[in-house]
Amino acid sequence: MPDTTLHPVMELDPARAARAGGPHYGVVDIGSNSVRLIVYDQLSRAPFPRFNEKSLCRLGAGLDQTGELSAESMRRTVEVMRRFRAVADAMEVPQVDAIATEAVRRATNGQELLARIAAESGFAVRILSGADEARYAALGVAAGFYRPAGLVGDMGGGSLEIAEILHHSVSNDSASMPLGALPVQAFLAGGKGSAKARVDAILHESLPHVPSRATFYAVGGGWRAFARVHMASAGAAVQAVHGYSVDAREARRFAKTLWRLPEANLAALPGVPARRIDTLPAAALVLDRVLKYLGPERLVFSSLGVREGWLYTQLSRDEQERDPLLEGAQSFGMSRARVPEFASALVRWTDDLFGNETPAERRLRVAACALSDIAWRDHQGIRAAESFRRLIQFPFIGLDHAERVYIASVVHSRYAGAPNDPALAGAKALLPAGSRRRALILGRVLLLGHRLSGSVPQMLESARLAIGSNTVRLEVGKQVRVPDSDVVKERLDLVARAAGAERTEIVEAA
Repeated sequence: MPDTTLHPVMELDPARAARAGGPHYGVVDIGSNSVRLIVYDQLSRAPFPRFNEKSLCRLGAGLDQTGELSAESMRRTVEVMRRFRAVADAMEVPQVDAIATEAVRRATNGQELLARIAAESGFAVRILSGADEARYAALGVAAGFYRPAGLVGDMGGGSLEIAEILHHSVSNDSASMPLGALPVQAFLAGGKGSAKARVDAILHESLPHVPSRATFYAVGGGWRAFARVHMASAGAAVQAVHGYSVDAREARRFAKTLWRLPEANLAALPGVPARRIDTLPAAALVLDRVLKYLGPERLVFSSLGVREGWLYTQLSRDEQERDPLLEGAQSFGMSRARVPEFASALVRWTDDLFGNETPAERRLRVAACALSDIAWRDHQGIRAAESFRRLIQFPFIGLDHAERVYIASVVHSRYAGAPNDPALAGAKALLPAGSRRRALILGRVLLLGHRLSGSVPQMLESARLAIGSNTVRLEVGKQVRVPDSDVVKERLDLVARAAGAERTEIVEAA
């Protein structure tokens, strides 16, 4: 598969952050199990959901037996769509796109449902083909991760789609199979052994002929529920589904346990969403068999899928090229900063802090700079710990759990948090010792930068920091006038201790 990836724009843009707050954008997804409306803050590279509601209409229930959508499921769907129209109008959302998937496209009375929706709510619904679903799910992963590469599986209520993703390119070799939660739930009702055999037969016949890939990205509500149960079982330090990564062998072991459990035992497990108890065994069974057939090394869960893939295609090429982590970080962080432009000054000031910095490391540093002033209104005693807790759970995209902990650790250090702070317990184990040290140094340098300059870019630009093997040297212009500032000296000493240097010096440059 050729690499035709876009190259993310990895610079902060205070003007873009200041322009945040454009018109809202909505997507309605009419699936085989649920119907959902998400209203995003705006159409952008890293949109934040303002409103998110779903209703379990179960359009796909009984479809295999009758070939039709039931009258009750259609009635409920029409009612839900009327509510979604009322919500969208009340929120003054100028554009709401509505899409429908497996159940509506298969049902003989699918068009009747869409006509009723149009008549009673005004939504013009577009039916996606199986290939469309696979493509948009893969593009959702492209929207949600930094240069993803691997196979994407989207298990919905009615079908399973598989596609290959390389950064921002989706392979044409995809597949759509009738292995959604509802049909597989019906398979399980006939016996677990026969259900496994039927799933295997469909996979054997329909899986695309692609080479094994190291990473499999899991999309869909059933697999997100699986992730929540696994995180609770493993005591994961970060309880965010997006970017949660599990060894594929461990995922298969856990999946086998789940789909073989009696329903009463399943309901007693920590983390099980109440509305997913009945379909979780089906999600676990399909995941187990897909991982067996595709043989990846890692399983990575994505909170973004078809809806976000659809949204991604509505963006201009310039927007698509932007880094989703940096877009989210500057939208959230710089809008809360005392001086939004100061984040860019911090980026420039720290450009030479670490030698041989990779692009992946740089984007984390830039994101941390954008988030470095989020807690200035908070009480001094809680800034470090509360910033850490907030950032490891915040719905950023474009990062995995370790990267999330790294950024949160940097901001914790920026607020003078101690390395042995109990707030870091557990989560810091996701970082190797070198990354923990790097986060501590960067955070202390950001703390020094804010204190030295009063968060004024021009003040910071007249200073230079050099970290040597034994000495940390701060050079300042005459207008800064800090050689006898005890407060600045204390911050400089923190940098030195983080870097393992014994001496500090402040020099007034000519």
